[in-house]
Amino acid sequence: MNPASYSSMDSLTFILDFGISGQMSWFSDDGGNKEMHKNGNLEYVALQFPVHRKVALSFGLLPYSYVGYLFGFHRDGANPYSQSFEGKGGLNNVYGGISFDIWRKRFSFGANVGYLFGTILHTQILQFDSEVTGANSSIRTQSLRIKDMKLDLGLQYTHPVSLKEHYTLGLIFSPGKRLNATSENINRTGTMLRDTTIISDQAFDLSSSIGIGLSYVYQNKLVLASDFLYEPWNKSKFFDASNHFRNRIRMAIGGEYITNYASKVFFSRVRYRAGIHYGTSYLQINDNGYNELGASVGLGLPLIDNRSFVNVAFEYVKIKPETRSLIDEQYFRITINYTFNEAWFYKFKVD
Repeated sequence: MNPASYSSMDSLTFILDFGISGQMSWFSDDGGNKEMHKNGNLEYVALQFPVHRKVALSFGLLPYSYVGYLFGFHRDGANPYSQSFEGKGGLNNVYGGISFDIWRKRFSFGANVGYLFGTILHTQILQFDSEVTGANSSIRTQSLRIKDMKLDLGLQYTHPVSLKEHYTLGLIFSPGKRLNATSENINRTGTMLRDTTIISDQAFDLSSSIGIGLSYVYQNKLVLASDFLYEPWNKSKFFDASNHFRNRIRMAIGGEYITNYASKVFFSRVRYRAGIHYGTSYLQINDNGYNELGASVGLGLPLIDNRSFVNVAFEYVKIKPETRSLIDEQYFRITINYTFNEAWFYKFKVD
């Protein structure tokens, strides 16, 4: 989350990190309708390595956003019909980052430069029942293609308390910007293409974000951390309109505990983790939004070298709307990732 942290790594270390996730989702509305779905995804791929004792680099691919929904209804009457709404796609972020150790592994600065790309597709289908004569079904498709750069900045300061413990304060900032986006609307009636409109001059904004984090570390034993993130979305535009969003906050606290880092007993070297978070949504639907509450537990399972890990996390998230007319959401997510951590930069000497 903080690019300033890269340079704090050991100068002899190379890290490759990638993860996958599986998810079960439950949805319900105020009419008593309920559904359950399963899906999975690649979480990220990232690598990190030093190029100097004061400089480190990172590169990776991160999914940035997802769109996924499918719902509809059927209406009886003189001309019965069905209507459905579907959305899919999302954005990805390919980034490169650099971090500079400014002062004695205690104060550092870093930046990520990312490239956002992807397509989001929304489809509306109006289908009349077969007994209805003289009425044509219609399909409206709206695609949004985004290709643009993204900048993330970070500062980090570490204050040692003793030889074995320290505090770390981190700050991150991402400037808001107007995205390079192209929208295409296609309308069909029956099998006939009615019209196609391509729009490239409407405003699609990405909000700025600022975050602060504080952690306490007792070497090879305990980590306690908290984060706060703020994003002022309320003036951001979508299709030139600025009434779709509200300001967003996210707060999280968590910890990691190791019984005995140097023990020969496997479970004494396992990293035990837990955390909770609370957030508000940036989306605004009819002047209402969502609140999110989640909890997670996890394990860091060390491999033979005690440097590389297989990490497993279990997370439950409840997304509660502010009004009963919106959909209530619950998620149970399992994430598995592999952290390959090796010493690659030794200089061998020949006597």
